[in-house]
Amino acid sequence: MNAKERSFLTRVRDLLPELHPAERRLGDFVCDFPGEIASYSAQELAALAHVSKATVSRFIQRLGYENYEAARRHARADKQTGSRLFLATATDSAGEQLVAAHVAQGVANLEATFLAIAESQINAASEAILKARKVWVIGFRASHSFATYLQWQLTQVIENIAAIPGGGQTMGEHLVSLSDEDVVIVFGLRRRIALMDSLLAQVEKSGAKLLYITDEGVPFLSQAEWHFRCQTLAPGPLFNHVSVMALCHLLTTRCIEIAGVAGRNRLRGIEALNDALEEL
Repeated sequence: MNAKERSFLTRVRDLLPELHPAERRLGDFVCDFPGEIASYSAQELAALAHVSKATVSRFIQRLGYENYEAARRHARADKQTGSRLFLATATDSAGEQLVAAHVAQGVANLEATFLAIAESQINAASEAILKARKVWVIGFRASHSFATYLQWQLTQVIENIAAIPGGGQTMGEHLVSLSDEDVVIVFGLRRRIALMDSLLAQVEKSGAKLLYITDEGVPFLSQAEWHFRCQTLAPGPLFNHVSVMALCHLLTTRCIEIAGVAGRNRLRGIEALNDALEEL
């Protein structure tokens, strides 16, 4: 792999063992808070890392960049990958984030998310889920937890639903069964796997209706029947997924409401069996 193909952080990490103390201090700082170089000037970065501006210049040259601006452009490009490291800032590390700040951001995320989702879209997606021959829920990495959660919730009202892939399974073993009578719910939250585009293409090819749930940074997917973008901003280094959970809850609740008597009968049956088996 040549230098141009390496990420900004890979360059820094590879160089760390060769650095002099001041440059090493700067390198460690950049590894902890790479987002700072994307946001600040060379002089501001020097002040944050407690080194001289000359040290910053030497550091940038040793990384193989022509100038500070070239390094900053590369860091900004890496920031778009969604790495949580780029969300952390030096000021964050100075003290604990106030609870009020997290609560306020969670509320703001909820408001921004559902301002962009019409009630008619929720209703249409819920009706399609209920009418589908089979519902497939897909998620990888962080999205896997949301996929299994939604599948578990929807099982209360839908019989033929699966969260894929399971342990030891391949996607091909499931995608081969997709039909145009199905609904596929794909969670594509940061950071998305490399094969996401290929996966979405296979869903489109099958003719199944696609419900795509992502963070706010994903461009609108025209081939999706529904694309719900959840705002995930946070005051700290982790993404805030409050709006994602709220969307899962809303979809499940709406499905139960639309299912009516049939849905309530299934719920009663589940509870009756839970009592009979003394599982809970």
